[in-house]
Parts: sequence; structure tokens; C-alpha cells
Amino acid sequence: MRRTCTCIYHFLAWSWYLFLNYYISQQGGDQRKSQIFLNGGQWKYLTFLNLLLQTIFYGVACVEDVLKRIKGERDLKFVTAFGDLLFTTLAFPISTFVFLSFWILFLYDRELVYPKALDDIFPEWLNHAMHTSILPFSLVEVILRPHSYPLKKKGLTLLAVASLAYISRVLWIYSETGTWVYPLFARLSPVGLTAFFSLSYIFIASIYLLGEKLNHWKWDTRMLTSRCRSLPQEEKHNPQDRSGTGRS
Repeated sequence: MRRTCTCIYHFLAWSWYLFLNYYISQQGGDQRKSQIFLNGGQWKYLTFLNLLLQTIFYGVACVEDVLKRIKGERDLKFVTAFGDLLFTTLAFPISTFVFLSFWILFLYDRELVYPKALDDIFPEWLNHAMHTSILPFSLVEVILRPHSYPLKKKGLTLLAVASLAYISRVLWIYSETGTWVYPLFARLSPVGLTAFFSLSYIFIASIYLLGEKLNHWKWDTRMLTSRCRSLPQEEKHNPQDRSGTGRS
């Protein structure tokens, strides 16, 4: 039953993110929206990169679900390992980071990340689809199935590479166009930017570690409980185990 629910969830989540990416891609004809996507396009924003990332992850999850029903658990090590690596090191940390950083800055001063003028361009539901619902989707994924985390050094290194790649793109866009991706960056000095980017990585690395803890708390505890429940039956079928060592 749980496997069926997981399959349905993965398909619905994949369909939702596909719809969002398609809907946003069709907005290029609106001149006001085209102005927002100047100097780097929509992919200069971490929000849109995250939507693409979630689409890829849930697409991989759907492929894995289908293959499991066709082939069983065999010959799926690569697909499963790739999906786990994608979710643990990128999909969960980035979606949670986008949610938390956006709403913290929005509540502090929305002009830093999402100026009020955007309310007349993007519908409210789309704002919440891009910045709010992404966290519940990731948390449901944590609850529905266990994920194998890589070694901390490997996981944090992959996350650092992704972070550096995005920061490099932000700096390159500024060097080429003279405009910052987010208004917040224009208010910071070079030292302030360095501090902001460093703290952002510490923040997203902490989210990565939190995801690992949540995964272990949810699934290690469950497996231990299941094991404890099975012990009385094992002892019933193996009474010698309760009597200690065998005869000498």
C-alpha cells in the first residue's frame, strides 16, 4: 500500500512541477515579464533552477517506480543511487533553502527579493507555488520513503560545488550587465557579499545535515521498532536463543 501511495505521489509531484515549468515558460510574450528575465533569463534565479531540479528528481523517482514494478528490486542500483544522491544533496537542501531564505527576507523587507511591483505581474498562487509549496513536497518525500545519504564529506562537497557554480553565475551576470540578480546584492559591499555567500553556504549545509537527521530519525527508528516487534516471534521459533550458550 505504501509503495502504491509513493508511486502516485511521485507522479502527481512530477506533473505539478512540469506544469509550473511549462506555465512559466509561456510567459515570455508578456513584455513586463520579459523585462524581469533580461540579463540572464529566468535561469538566473535560484527559484526557477529549483523548480527544474525538482522536476528532474521526481521524473527520476517516477522512472524508478515504474522499473521496480517491471523488474522488481533487481538491476536498479544505479537509478536508486542517482535518485537518492539527487534528493539528499540538492533537491531537499535547495528547496528548503529557497523556502526559508525567501520568506525570511520577504518578511524583513520584501523589496530585497520580491518587490511589490511583481504582485501585478505574477499571480499570488504562483508565488506560493514557487516559494511555499516546495517545502511540504520535500517533507512528504522524506516521510514516504528512506533515502541513502552519501558520506558527509562527499555530500557537503557536492553541495559546495553547486553553490559555487550558482554564485559564479550571479557574479558573471553582474560583470557582464552591471545589474544584480537580486536587489539585496546591490546594497552589500564586497565584504558584505562575501559574508552573505559564506553564511548562505553554512545555512544550506546545516539544512543538508538536518535532512540527514530527519531521514535517520524517521527510518532508523521505524526499522528498529519493526525489529523489536519481530524478536518475540523469533525467540518463539528459536527457544535455544533464550537459554544462552549451547551444551559443552
